[in-house]
Amino acid sequence: MAKKTVAGYRDKSKAKAFTKVILPIKNPKTGAYTFKEEIVPSDQINDFVKNNK
Repeated sequence: MAKKTVAGYRDKSKAKAFTKVILPIKNPKTGAYTFKEEIVPSDQINDFVKNNK
């Protein structure tokens, strides 16, 4: 009989403090979009978006 795996006892509250942000960036020459992905702390999302426009 197989052993059941048990999840680790890590603190999951810290994992919710980050958000993945995906910004579309339009190339002015071709008009094609590229995407910039970054994992940012949840309280700094607005600053990140303002600085990358």
